[in-house]
Amino acid sequence: MAKKKQTNRHNPPRAHTASCSEDGPVVVEDKPLPKKVAEKPLEQKSPAEWAYERLILYIKNFEEQLDNEHEVAMGFTGGDAGVLRIEGIGYFDPDVLTFYGSDGEGMKTQLIQHVSQLSVMLRALPKPVEAEAPNRIGFRLAAELEADDTPEA
Repeated sequence: MAKKKQTNRHNPPRAHTASCSEDGPVVVEDKPLPKKVAEKPLEQKSPAEWAYERLILYIKNFEEQLDNEHEVAMGFTGGDAGVLRIEGIGYFDPDVLTFYGSDGEGMKTQLIQHVSQLSVMLRALPKPVEAEAPNRIGFRLAAELEADDTPEA
């Protein structure tokens, strides 16, 4: 008899949080995974794809807690390179993530990072004065995770 392969719905990824305050922010680990993300078994995802999906969920959750005067940006850890206003995120299997955007002075910026070195600090930056509404990249990226036409590997 052939063994049936389990999917994430039957064996979800482990997540845990601890909070010091009842007023703390809503965290990604306490939310269910989007259906499209949960359908594909973890064993079939590259480290880059799985990190990409979770980063999108973190970004979207962070943005949900911002006011209309701020946008999400990424602070660089371990150096003084500043911040990157996130305008896009991608991955290249099996193990590379890319972040596209601009720095605090509006200069085009891109970070290419191996998943084993992944360390991202999300920050709230004031939106550009000329912008009427804040740019919510996390919501657009999360829509891709929920779409049925995402390219498969």
